[in-house]
Amino acid sequence: MSTRPPAEVVIGLDVGTTAVKAVAFGVGAPWRAVAEREYPLLRPAPGRLVQDPATIAAAVDAALAECARAAAGARIAAVSLSTAMHGLLALDAQKQPLTPLITWADGRARAQARELRAAGLAAELHRVSGAPVHPMTPLVKLLWFRQEEPELLARARWWVGLKDYVLWQLTGTLATELSSASGTGLLAMATRAWNSEAIRLTGLSPEQLPEILPTTALLGLSATAADRTGLPAGTPVVAGAGDGPLGNLGTGAVAPGVAGLSLGTSGAVRTIGPRPYTDPHGRLFCYALTDTAWVTGGAVSNGGAVVRWAGEVLGRDLADGQPGPARDAALLKLAEDVPPGSDGLVMLPYLLPERAPLWDADLRGAYLGLRHSHGRGHLVRAAVEGVALQLSAIVADLDRVHPVTAVRATGGVFRSALWRAVLPAVLDRPVHLSSGEEGSALGAAALGLHALGRTPRPEDALALLPGTAPAARDEPLHAAPQDAAAYRELRTHLVDLLAGLGATAELFAPRTDPGHHGTRATHCTHRQ
Repeated sequence: MSTRPPAEVVIGLDVGTTAVKAVAFGVGAPWRAVAEREYPLLRPAPGRLVQDPATIAAAVDAALAECARAAAGARIAAVSLSTAMHGLLALDAQKQPLTPLITWADGRARAQARELRAAGLAAELHRVSGAPVHPMTPLVKLLWFRQEEPELLARARWWVGLKDYVLWQLTGTLATELSSASGTGLLAMATRAWNSEAIRLTGLSPEQLPEILPTTALLGLSATAADRTGLPAGTPVVAGAGDGPLGNLGTGAVAPGVAGLSLGTSGAVRTIGPRPYTDPHGRLFCYALTDTAWVTGGAVSNGGAVVRWAGEVLGRDLADGQPGPARDAALLKLAEDVPPGSDGLVMLPYLLPERAPLWDADLRGAYLGLRHSHGRGHLVRAAVEGVALQLSAIVADLDRVHPVTAVRATGGVFRSALWRAVLPAVLDRPVHLSSGEEGSALGAAALGLHALGRTPRPEDALALLPGTAPAARDEPLHAAPQDAAAYRELRTHLVDLLAGLGATAELFAPRTDPGHHGTRATHCTHRQ
């Protein structure tokens, strides 16, 4: 790959939960430049996980500026955006933040999600919006603000998400797009507009929410953003989509029956269809990629974060006592010699408020079947197997929509031989591992070229970015037949294990929620 930039590049900007990654791809030439800036996920109180908007904005500017320097002399076709979904941020009339960005992982609104279910409203809200009722969604977070901080709710002029804030910072236009809006719980999928009934529950007016643009909408880089980033003023900024849907596009998981699986701190499995899908069982979400491409799937809050937790609890003596990837790798190495099934030890890995397959944020994690013979390696392998089993339950749900014949997987965890062995064996179907880690940024770049009119479909734009086509980047992961057989039996017991956990966990659950000032609520106080 040439070190000199080609005549034209497109930048995919992926703004995530703990880092922003800007990737400049050569258009028609095998060239790329990657700039990444990390930022902390803040924990101001138990159950709360937030981000500082100013820190994110500075990281975006720095990453874009580095890409601009690397691509000096090239024409920047566009900057196309991917952002983490489900965040919520209050702005005043001058569009200045009144709150931190409340992330998808923030669990303060568990009581409000419980109230919606108890009031019989959750199923209809899910059916209309495609987003399950869960503390992650802005709808449920807004109910928390209505109950717990009504003065702030009244003072805020705007309630926006991460995408909306980044668009505002780069273009001076405060707007959202269809994909991010579809993850809020406030959208009506059928009309592609805000759902007035859901908004009424929150106590807001529709005017407090941003305009919904197509994911292919073109805006222009503002003069002030151009000064901060070194990119030309007026550079097309494509509104883009959520990071999950764009991850499917970037990994080539767009054909019927091909699922895209991403696994990092959290994880998800998704397939793409031509229209919105309503899950009659209430277990799958449905979010937009474009108006004619809709992503159906499920997400787990507890992915690689479970191993990071295990490192803190079980591996403080590893990697010279230093936390991070080196400790994770050493810990996982200990588990490689443990047999599939961990000699009867099972972990249900609900350390953070869980999403799919049950969308019950009150479930708590557990080790089941613990014996004296189990060592540290067993505990670690059971944690990895527990995450993989949750993902397999989502794949089974997707089989009801369209049989999943292949899985395209991406994520930093797959640097581990243990993850590469366990996942295909648990899923028990072909898994192709993408060698690149820019799935969402690549998807954003492809969507950007499509938005510019270069291709009839977003997936066709991958051909304009040489060296990024999935066939050129993936390799099959092979499962040992005996391992797949062992996990096949374990999967059959998963439903019974979950049913038993729910009843047991209720006995030990605290009577108050972190971030909630009262006892457990049993009814919805804002029913309309």
